[in-house]
Amino acid sequence: MIDIQKSWTQAFADQSESSFADTFADNVVLEASVLVRPIEGRDCVKSIMATASKVYEALTFTRQVESDQQTYLEWDAKAFGGQTLSGVTILTKNPDGLIVHIAIHHRPLSAVLRFSIELRDRLKSKIKVDYFYAGK
Repeated sequence: MIDIQKSWTQAFADQSESSFADTFADNVVLEASVLVRPIEGRDCVKSIMATASKVYEALTFTRQVESDQQTYLEWDAKAFGGQTLSGVTILTKNPDGLIVHIAIHHRPLSAVLRFSIELRDRLKSKIKVDYFYAGK
């Protein structure tokens, strides 16, 4: 059985697609405040998560609560030259211990929009741009 919290935090430290992919079921779904709509599938989700991990200048997981199927992780981060972000990530796993659903909630709104634009620009050759905020 995979230790989801440990695997997730290690994947952020590694900043690699393979580290994230190792924790995902094939049909994993990502919902996030930086996305216009959910995105599905290991390949797309691992690309987004590895890219997002590289946007952060610092990321600290501050609290964790775990149930049979879900892990809740609160976090604080810095990005974009020291801008503070906070949020919560909810990881839902299947009976095999692989992540089938991710919900990531960033705040504040100004950072959410900037983060979405950053992901859109970095991933435009891999992920359709209409998954991200269309503003400037």
